[in-house]
Amino acid sequence: MDLSQYLEIFIEESKEHLQAVNDHLLVLEKNPGDLSIVNEIFRSAHTLKGMSATMGYEDLASLTHQMENVLDGIRNEKLTVTPEVMDVVFQSVDDLEAMVHSIADGGDGKRNVKEVVEKLIAIEKGEKIGKSRSTKPLAQLNLEVTSTPQIHSQDYDEFELTVLQQSKEQGYESYEVTVSLREDCLLKAARVFMVFGILEQVGEVIKSTPSVEILEEEKFDQTFTVTIVAKESSTAIQSKVMKVSEVESVTLQAIDFSTMGTPKKAIESIETETSFIQNVQIEEPIDGSPEKKEAASKGKSVGNKTIRVNIERLDVLMNLFEELVIDRGRLEQISGELKNSELQETVERMSRISGDLQNIILNMRMVPVDTVFNRFPRMVRQLARDLGKKIELVVVGAETELDRTVIDEIGDPLVHLLRNAIDHGVEMPDERKRNGKNEEGTVVLKAFHSGNHVFIEIEDDGGGISREKVLRKAISKGAVSEKIASTLSDKQVFELIMSSGFSTAETISDISGRGVGLDVVKNTIESLGGSISIDSVQGKGTTFSIQLPLTLSIISVMLIELGKEKFAIPLSSIIETAIIKKEDILNAHNQKVIDFRGRVVPLVYLSDVFEVPEVLEAGLFLSVIIVRKGDKMAGLVVDSFIGQQEVVLKTLGNYLTTVFAISGATILGDGQVALIVDCNALIR
Repeated sequence: MDLSQYLEIFIEESKEHLQAVNDHLLVLEKNPGDLSIVNEIFRSAHTLKGMSATMGYEDLASLTHQMENVLDGIRNEKLTVTPEVMDVVFQSVDDLEAMVHSIADGGDGKRNVKEVVEKLIAIEKGEKIGKSRSTKPLAQLNLEVTSTPQIHSQDYDEFELTVLQQSKEQGYESYEVTVSLREDCLLKAARVFMVFGILEQVGEVIKSTPSVEILEEEKFDQTFTVTIVAKESSTAIQSKVMKVSEVESVTLQAIDFSTMGTPKKAIESIETETSFIQNVQIEEPIDGSPEKKEAASKGKSVGNKTIRVNIERLDVLMNLFEELVIDRGRLEQISGELKNSELQETVERMSRISGDLQNIILNMRMVPVDTVFNRFPRMVRQLARDLGKKIELVVVGAETELDRTVIDEIGDPLVHLLRNAIDHGVEMPDERKRNGKNEEGTVVLKAFHSGNHVFIEIEDDGGGISREKVLRKAISKGAVSEKIASTLSDKQVFELIMSSGFSTAETISDISGRGVGLDVVKNTIESLGGSISIDSVQGKGTTFSIQLPLTLSIISVMLIELGKEKFAIPLSSIIETAIIKKEDILNAHNQKVIDFRGRVVPLVYLSDVFEVPEVLEAGLFLSVIIVRKGDKMAGLVVDSFIGQQEVVLKTLGNYLTTVFAISGATILGDGQVALIVDCNALIR
């Protein structure tokens, strides 16, 4: 039986079950007496074990089985939940995750788990839980083995009856195997396929009720019966079938030929019944309600359906649409030049449709930040135990969505910030107690939308950042002079900790103290077109706030001219555009500035930055674009404004990574290349 077609489903479901186990284990650790949580963990583990065994990954199934034994002891109140027990179970989950990742990378899923298995067995024996679950036959889990002849659930024709009787004479046993799937089973056809595969390995399938066609189309409730002939015992067959994920119960009934009635005359081919193994198709999950089952059987649309799509296909789709955006810009320009009403009408319609298509494609690429956040609770727990601290991680807004390209890059910076909050931010329990705080510190990880940006905040209720300590370190390293240090605001002081090689840690440890981390965080976030700011109150805590764009592929820009060159400035960085008189320009600290709504804003002449020769004669007025980076602003002086446009952001490649203040390029409608200005690099 070829199960390779189900490999991707197996990997995705395994990851989901392991994440569920992780989440529930963290809750169990805080509520050790809640057996309902243990049951949830056990259910996920049991499903994972069945899936692994069915797919042939015996090492994965065996380790999960050993972990089940400990969970079974806990839920039967033969074992108590202690930090030591939880550590071993978490270690088991880590190994299981490594094995699943190995399979996902094309490996065999094998791993040396001797140490953790010995620990799991020791937990069972050391706690004297009596007869462990590993010695308990699988038949005791909602199973029922029956050797006593009962009323048969299937009717047999002459051909089938002859096969059964001849098999009996040759020493084979005939069984009616009744399988019940769980009520919440989604991929019923796939589970039936797996059951048939196992039954074909142990014997020969003779008949099924309902028929194979009905099983393929999922037009049955939860139960089906298969008649097989085999030499293996009923208990062995039952145990193997029970390993299939989402199987609720398995009942085997030996066939008593003395009770057989008159067989039917119609002969059905066994090959037709077993053709299911070759022809089964996985259908989309359907809600289990009777109304929706009926609708599904009639081919009607039912509720919301989802399918898993390889992200590479979305990348290809996005690249094709990016080319379409470029051609759309070209058509709009040609239409404007020709001024043909029919052409303009067609182009406008195409622009509206492509705009809707763009929104759909961008939404398809949006991924909840939960895919990144869900790995942090385990990390925080382990780090807190290593440091001897008590820390509660609160996650808010995990459903907030970001583009996949941003999600891929944001994980490591968040890890650095969380480790920093736990190591440097939250104090030791005894110190917190002396300061009148709760012994358990709190770290809040929050995500939310605001305009065209997503904000991610990491807030702790620790000791905060010491302004004096940071300044002493900065002065000793020569980052700032004592004179300048006295003029810096708190936010400017806090930003010094994100300088390269800067650290206020007294000692170097495995966790921090080498001055590497926050500078990488800052560079990564700014490379994504985002920004990071720090707010801290000594003795109260610190908040790191990250601002990120929703997407990086297609952005809205303001096109401007410098001499004969065109540049694009992202609208996300622009506050407003303005025309100012040259006489309003002031000088402060050898820097040209303007008074913008009561704030002193420095001017940056882009023609000087990019060394563009001047073409226009200097007039009495300047065109200025006010941009911001966090709470800092600057006025970019340009020759003229062209207008707003949506463009495709293309990278400059590996050879041009060090170009100052340019984040990429785009192709305009007339075929010209416009460089995209990195406003963050221009604001110091």
